Amino acid sequence: MVTMQEIRSLIYEGRAKKVCDVIRQALEEGVSAKDILQQGMLPAMSEVGLKFKNNEVFVPEVLVSARAMNMGLECLKPYMSDMGLEPAGTVVIGTVKGDMHDIGKNLVRMMLEGKGLRVIDLGVDVPAERFFEAAEENGADIICCSALLTTTMGEIKNVIAYLEEKGVRGKYRVMIGGAPVSQAYCDTIGADCYTPDAASAAEAALALCGK
Repeated sequence: MVTMQEIRSLIYEGRAKKVCDVIRQALEEGVSAKDILQQGMLPAMSEVGLKFKNNEVFVPEVLVSARAMNMGLECLKPYMSDMGLEPAGTVVIGTVKGDMHDIGKNLVRMMLEGKGLRVIDLGVDVPAERFFEAAEENGADIICCSALLTTTMGEIKNVIAYLEEKGVRGKYRVMIGGAPVSQAYCDTIGADCYTPDAASAAEAALALCGK
């Protein structure tokens, strides 16, 4: 019999192929997709996020755990709608216009998915209008803007200005992050949330979707 601890351990250790095999076995044994997700998979990524935040594990370990989590989610997808499992919320994420950096953004995306959020990843060099369009198309709760350069962080302000221009600023929470970004900058431009790392971003996003 598959145990939830076994699933948690496999995701924590980043054993992606084995995770899928064990999830299929659990489903065959009659374990619900909901229990596999909520009791096995999500707690594993929460543990990874906490250890990352405390500098007990680092980016490579987080990436392999997140890859295992994503593969597990793919295996569960056909069963999730039948079980009435809806995402905790929808997040649109991208690196702002003029900025081609994506490592930090990718890490945040994986941590968001590890919290059970649906993530629309727009990639890099994303203009303000594309953030708006994707949020509208996907019924997003949150728009996450990443900037890794001091020369591009001003684009975050442009995203907020564009949302205001379209009359939808109050419809979306805007989260921001990246090396040059700070809480002071967040306050200055009127964004809703700044976090210093991927684990904190995932926790904050989940909390915002719950409001």
